[in-house]
Amino acid sequence: MGNVLAVILAGGKGSRLEPLTRDRAKPAVPFGGAYRIIDFALSNCLNSGIRQHLVLTQYKAMSLDRHINLGWQGYFCRELGEFIDVVPPQQRIDEHWYQGTADAVYQNIYTIEKERPEHVAILAGDHIYKMDYSKLVDFHAQNQADLTIGALRVKVAAAHQLGVMQVDEHSRVIGFDEKPQDPKPIPGDSEHALASMGIYVFTARFLFEQLCLDATRHASNHDFGHDVIPAIIRTHRVFAYPFRDENLKGDAYWRDVGTLDAYYEANMDLVSVDPELNMYDCRWPIRTYQPNLPPPKFVFAEKGSPARRGQALDSIVCGGSILSGGQVERSILAFNTRINSYAQIEDSILFDGVDVGRHAKIRRAIIDKEVQIPAGIEIGYDHDLDRRRGFTVTESNVTVIAKTDGVEQFGEGEPGAARGADHKAS
Repeated sequence: MGNVLAVILAGGKGSRLEPLTRDRAKPAVPFGGAYRIIDFALSNCLNSGIRQHLVLTQYKAMSLDRHINLGWQGYFCRELGEFIDVVPPQQRIDEHWYQGTADAVYQNIYTIEKERPEHVAILAGDHIYKMDYSKLVDFHAQNQADLTIGALRVKVAAAHQLGVMQVDEHSRVIGFDEKPQDPKPIPGDSEHALASMGIYVFTARFLFEQLCLDATRHASNHDFGHDVIPAIIRTHRVFAYPFRDENLKGDAYWRDVGTLDAYYEANMDLVSVDPELNMYDCRWPIRTYQPNLPPPKFVFAEKGSPARRGQALDSIVCGGSILSGGQVERSILAFNTRINSYAQIEDSILFDGVDVGRHAKIRRAIIDKEVQIPAGIEIGYDHDLDRRRGFTVTESNVTVIAKTDGVEQFGEGEPGAARGADHKAS
């Protein structure tokens, strides 16, 4: 894999994930308590033997840049030709943002050429999955392909959000439609379509030629799915590589967490007794930045009604967290969270530094970093009230609270407007 350069597209706005993407890029959104979404693509690269990476950013890239510098630079040695570089838009072509996925790569073509790779793997930085890219590159080389596309079987009802392919008996792509209104099913399987994962391996010289050609087409969207791929499938060797999961958990696991509800469900998968995504596989570890924090702490075991008991059931609790007499069920607590006495957390995701006051009750919620929940507040029980408070409520009734510096958003005069804490517990 020494002749493979990975280009990770990490510049999307992620507007469907707002307010979680209000201050950060979509690939930088926390996932599973300890991780960021981009950690999955980067871990797949590292586990696959890819040692050269360009991460192309665009919108709100500060937290993503910081995360990669803190958590990922130490894995690569510049003296050996290894690197992971975060590349902001260079605006080499006029003064505009990237116009599409192909334009993002084209505007960095000189940086890619400088490394003289034989193959270029173009990856999305916002999907949750485990995949050995070395097998994809081997498949590409064995078929003497110009382009190989990672392919996944999906339900026809969901395929309109993806690129849909048709292939012959040799896995050669003979048809490609980007986000079609009426996706074509797989022959002999009317319930499923063959979708693009947004993962491409190009022979480098061919990629450069096609990017330069696409840049001259004024009517082009400068996007791989809309423009580049449909233009080459009849004249060049384009193949579909069937997704081979490294998850070791039965059915292949791949999630596009592009909406708040999809993001919530993917996180909640992790707290089930036997989750579909195996995060405890030492053979294929998902790496990230781990801050130097003490272990989580659970205090108070008092009986009574109500019981003052610090406990978490069917949950993930990260370092630095203190459950000080509060109860947590089926939830994910990120670093440095605090649950004070008699508080109840159910089916929720709490980001770093969230502090939940005494007697507060939270159900089916996502709470962003450093939010302080006042004592006695109920969240996720009255969705109309949550909306009046200015919170986002999704189609499946998940309440999302954005970052805040105080408790003003809960309104004056609400019960427990002052935060209650158990200071002795720490």
